Amino acid sequence: MDLFKALIPSTLLTLVLCGILGANHSTGGYLNIFHMTVHGVSFYWSWPLFLVSTGLAWALFAMTPE
Repeated sequence: MDLFKALIPSTLLTLVLCGILGANHSTGGYLNIFHMTVHGVSFYWSWPLFLVSTGLAWALFAMTPE
């Protein structure tokens, strides 16, 4: 269940960080930020950043007592 809770903050972190770096025309090095269009909505996205932030959020949710 912690994994599903971790998807929301990791998605927000990825969108905000990629939006800032992508607007400055940066690829982010290892982050591999690219411009993506889905059903007419365009945004910047990075799969490596999303996976790392999901792992971090998952670990934080798993460590906190319920």
